[in-house]
Amino acid sequence: MKNIVLGITGSIAAYKAADLANTLTKQGHDVHVIMTEAATRFITPLTLQTLTKNKVCTDLFSLDDPKHVEHIALAQNADLFLIAPATANIIAKAANGIADDLLSAALLAVWKTPVVFCPAMNTAMYENPITQKNIKTLVEGGCYFVEPREARLACGDVGKGALADTDTILQTVSCILNSSL
Repeated sequence: MKNIVLGITGSIAAYKAADLANTLTKQGHDVHVIMTEAATRFITPLTLQTLTKNKVCTDLFSLDDPKHVEHIALAQNADLFLIAPATANIIAKAANGIADDLLSAALLAVWKTPVVFCPAMNTAMYENPITQKNIKTLVEGGCYFVEPREARLACGDVGKGALADTDTILQTVSCILNSSL
């Protein structure tokens, strides 16, 4: 059993994170979810808590357990950090060391733990040179990316930016976890 932190950001694809959390939990992993405030507008923390049987973390300044700092403890105990969906915003924050919410602070505290980003955004946002530079920075820093699919997006555009299929994400997670044994 591995400890997996699942970061969920504010994308319409956030509902697919429930399937990821459910499958990873059924595979025997201990899944801890961090949701951005925007993610909670697409899917509720209660859904993820029910599926993972763990408290869902949303607040950087939560004092649920004053004996440990939540974003540090989550980062230190993770065997893998999975961000699905990963918006352009969280990719930019991670690439530039911005830690202004629980998820970005936990990402900044991760050291030597595999981090997997699964982008989901509009094609123009994904192909924007700034986003591509941020992705390159994170890849050069050792992070993994699961490429988005080309599809009709929520906005009606057709292009690359749809969250990768759940099976593709799970296969990547499995390969990374098995290589780090």
